[in-house]
Amino acid sequence: MFKGFYNLTSAMLTHQQNLNVIGNNMVNISTSGYKQDRYVASTFDDVIYSRVDVNHSQGTELGRQSYIRAPSEIYTDYSQGIPEPTDLPLDFAIVGDGFFAIQDPEGNVSYTRMGNFSLDEEGYLCLPGFGQVLSPQGQPILLTTDKIRSDKQGVIYYDQPIDQGGTVSIGQVGVFSFEDNQALERDDRGLFTGEGAQESQNYEIWNQYLERSNSDMVKQMTEMITYQRALQSAAQVTKIYDQVMTRAASDIGRFA
Repeated sequence: MFKGFYNLTSAMLTHQQNLNVIGNNMVNISTSGYKQDRYVASTFDDVIYSRVDVNHSQGTELGRQSYIRAPSEIYTDYSQGIPEPTDLPLDFAIVGDGFFAIQDPEGNVSYTRMGNFSLDEEGYLCLPGFGQVLSPQGQPILLTTDKIRSDKQGVIYYDQPIDQGGTVSIGQVGVFSFEDNQALERDDRGLFTGEGAQESQNYEIWNQYLERSNSDMVKQMTEMITYQRALQSAAQVTKIYDQVMTRAASDIGRFA
C-alpha cells in the first residue's frame, strides 16, 4: 500500500512542474519571438540507465517497476511564430532558421528571436534593456537614424536625397544558427546562450514586422486546466491513502 504514496507524490511533482512551465509560456504570450517550453519527464530508472554505463546483459534483473518519475528535460519548441506587421522601421522578424545576436555592455553575446529594436544613445541598433545588435561580422551596427529600410537579407539602407548620393547601405543585421538548437540554454533574461554560432543560410528578414510567440493561449489554458485537475486528484487520493493507513494502524492496534 505504501507504494501508492510514491506514485501519487511523483504525480503531484510532475504536474506542478508542468504547471510552472505552462505558466511561464502564458506570461510570455505577448513577448515577440518567444519560444515555448515543454516539460518532459521519465521514470527514475530510465534516467539512471541513461546516465550510468550499465550492461543489461549482465546479472539478473529483479524488476522493472518504477514508482517515481524524474525530470528529464525542458524541451524548447523552436517552430516558426507568425510574423505580425508593426509599420515600425526598427522592427525585424526572422522567417526561417536563426537568431539575432545581442552583445551586452560586458561583451557577452546572447541570441534571441526578439526583433523590437531601437537606437541607443550613441546611435547603435540595440535591443532595449539587453544590448547592441550585431552584424554578420559580429560588430555593432551604427545607424544614427531610424529613417531606414531593410531587404530580405537584413541589409539596411538609408534613402538620401539624390543630390546627396541617393540610397546607401549603412549596415546589415546578422542572423546566426546552431547545429543543434536543443543544446542552447535560456538564461534568466529569456535570451539563449550557446557555442558554435555560424551565419545562417536559410532565412529571410522582414522589416517592420515582429515574430509573435509560438505559444497558443487556448492550448496553454487547456493544458493548465488538465494538469490542475490531475494535481488536485492526486492530492485528494493521497488524503484517502492517509486515512486508510491511519484506520489500518488503529484497527490493528485495537485487535492486537
